[in-house]
Amino acid sequence: FYRALLSGLDLDPADVPDRSDPARWPELRRVFGARFAARTRDEWAAVFAGTDACVTPVLTLAEAAARPEQRGYLTRDGLLQPAPGPRFSRTPAQLPDPAPEPGQHTGEILREYGTG
Repeated sequence: FYRALLSGLDLDPADVPDRSDPARWPELRRVFGARFAARTRDEWAAVFAGTDACVTPVLTLAEAAARPEQRGYLTRDGLLQPAPGPRFSRTPAQLPDPAPEPGQHTGEILREYGTG
């Protein structure tokens, strides 16, 4: 993974601080930071697409929700949430009703217990 990262960043391993030495991590952070600052997020995503470098863009919530792998999610009452699963064609799952408002069923419950 690390070699793929260095390759994507076009860095020679001999010129990069030793990652196994914690004392060199601030220097390594500066080297990586300067290199990543040279391109946009989307340019880097294209560079690392299909590699084993374990690099992925940091997305906004709207961008993340629009990605194909998020098809298992839906928006209900303005909130992005997991859709019911698994999905069956003949017996599709239904979303549960929204949670009741505080106190919405208090009277019914009290009457049920004979105290209302």
